[in-house]
Amino acid sequence: MTTKSPNPQMDSQPTPIDCLPTPLKFGDGRDWFFSHRFGLFIHWGLYSIDAWQEQDIWRRERDPQEYAALAGRFNPRHFDPDAWIDAARAAGMTYLVFTTKHIEGFCHWDSALTDFKSTKTPFGRDVLAELAAACARRDMPLCLYYSIVDLHHASYPHDGRRWEYPAPLAGNTGDKEAYLGFLLAQVEELCTKYGKIHGFWWDGNPAGWVDPSINARIRELQPGIIINNRGFDEGDFGTPERDWDEEVGSNLSFAKPVEACQSLGSQSWGFRKGEDYYTDKHILRSIANVLAKGGNYLLNTGPDADGRIAPEDSRMLDVIGDWMGRCREAFELPQPCSHLVENPDILLSRVDNTFYVILHHEPTIRTVPLKPFDSLPVSATLLNDGSPLDCRVELLPWDHKEGHAFLRVHHLPLNILNSTVPVLRLEFDADPARTCGNKRAEER
Repeated sequence: MTTKSPNPQMDSQPTPIDCLPTPLKFGDGRDWFFSHRFGLFIHWGLYSIDAWQEQDIWRRERDPQEYAALAGRFNPRHFDPDAWIDAARAAGMTYLVFTTKHIEGFCHWDSALTDFKSTKTPFGRDVLAELAAACARRDMPLCLYYSIVDLHHASYPHDGRRWEYPAPLAGNTGDKEAYLGFLLAQVEELCTKYGKIHGFWWDGNPAGWVDPSINARIRELQPGIIINNRGFDEGDFGTPERDWDEEVGSNLSFAKPVEACQSLGSQSWGFRKGEDYYTDKHILRSIANVLAKGGNYLLNTGPDADGRIAPEDSRMLDVIGDWMGRCREAFELPQPCSHLVENPDILLSRVDNTFYVILHHEPTIRTVPLKPFDSLPVSATLLNDGSPLDCRVELLPWDHKEGHAFLRVHHLPLNILNSTVPVLRLEFDADPARTCGNKRAEER
């Protein structure tokens, strides 16, 4: 015997079994992170002058004094933080992460602890102060990147690890405690002089130093700040990079907070002349893959020596923004539920009885099979252009043993199927994940 729910609407609400695990919220100020899913990473430093790669000083084994002389040429005439924010918003991004100091050691703020900084160059201005003011004025959450490795500071203890010199150079004291004192003092400057900081993005810790007190001090100075996992403890969220992490590709959802990071160019995070750019479609698929699984996505551009975003970067950001503007609804509120269908070439997310089908892999056929769903949606739309979709429930030869018809979507426009990431919205009058066996039961 079955009984009907006193509230029929409750029958259509997905239960945990109908959705995949997603990160639990923190219950404090860090939860801004879960509503700002897509951010712009900005790598900018002295390396933009020679325009080879952001790790130029280390990868080409450049003489430290010769490299430091680049500061005398740092004079970005077209630096405009509002232009960076405009570019981010045009791409559908809602927060920024800015490299205050990369492994080269050059500081983009008026630090009292070093002269290797933007205010001691021909430019003579505090870059971070201007960027932070613009972000505050325009309600754009700002996060700060800081490299633990510093190839300029005399106290950093080099030992031939990644991003380090093989051994201390002449005049280098290699004093870990002195260097960490310098680092903490700089972190305190960053957390006290520039208003609200929403996130702290550590990088470059080849020595594997552990000291939770440093993150604790950041939280004391900036309540509600979110901190990544590349610093002195495990932090709040993971940072898989450049599609290298197999877990990002194989898992259907993220059970813990994740912010995948990727750059528009394949060779560099900083500005590079003659960059080998990823294709538009590759970047869109990468974004869709992470967002559909409940993660955040941080996409990087490297402004040139004048502070401008390169034309190709701007073009790609516009392409991404156009796609995101049309398809955003599939990624913000829906919950991952790809386990409900047997098609490994798509990702599925849902809000109640509205399902979003994301084609994040290269399609091999022109239809989209959604077995075991076996009912027609009441509405089907291709979000990329707003056009209606042709949906059919039909028996296919490969399903002859089951003798049952399943849902497929037909006739996606080839220009969209072949050039971008198609996103389909299917609205049902009942939960297809719960009703997909009813017809087979009736037939038996």
